[in-house]
Amino acid sequence: MIITNEEEIAGLKMISDIVASTLKQMHAFARPGMSTKELDDYGGALLSEFGARSAPYLVYQFPGHTCISINNEVCHGIPSDKKIIQEGDLLNIDVSAELNGYWSDNGSSFVVGRDIHQQQHLVDTSRAILKKAIEAIRGGVKINEIGGFIENEAKRNGYKVIKNLGGHGIGKSLHEQPDGLLNYKDKLDQRRFRKNTVVAIETFITTNSSWAVEQPDGFTLVGDKGGFAVQHEHTIIVTDDLPIILTEKNGVWE
Repeated sequence: MIITNEEEIAGLKMISDIVASTLKQMHAFARPGMSTKELDDYGGALLSEFGARSAPYLVYQFPGHTCISINNEVCHGIPSDKKIIQEGDLLNIDVSAELNGYWSDNGSSFVVGRDIHQQQHLVDTSRAILKKAIEAIRGGVKINEIGGFIENEAKRNGYKVIKNLGGHGIGKSLHEQPDGLLNYKDKLDQRRFRKNTVVAIETFITTNSSWAVEQPDGFTLVGDKGGFAVQHEHTIIVTDDLPIILTEKNGVWE
């Protein structure tokens, strides 16, 4: 989406505040012993209170209000009463929704309870990379330069990136152009970020895997070589200066 007036900014800010607040409250609500369905039901109730509609359900008939992924699941994990969150699990919550024709998307990974698997550094690295990547985005900056930065920072910290997933345009629908904002430098991609474009920027950082593989359920993606995976995501507006972070209220950097 290309922003053309203040009304559009207001609509995007409203839905972005909703998905950001929902994500933050779900993060605080998550605890060992809870099923991912219970956590998802809580998130669904929050979205409903705000009058927003779950984006993955609307677009893909996803069997849940939010995507909740654990440990080696890269993204799109299906909430289930059979999936019980354990102490030290690496949990990812991705919340996207629609309100009054505007869409927004954000996600966060975190360790539940004590860091018994020593994955807090992975989480912190992903969060820091997303922050630096967003701060480098301006109108005119090459999209693949940001992807290259993400991969280089991951490698510098001893990690890998998922190469077949990335960020995307958003605003009047869940996925818009520019699509394929990848976590590595695709030398064939000569596109540049355009001022006033709304995009969702995502990091997919892993300990072992470089490729996400779809599971038989048709939604869940896991790493091709196992290990742990994290994702962090903000929806932003590209400007000539620092981007406007629409989902800043999610507390990812707190």
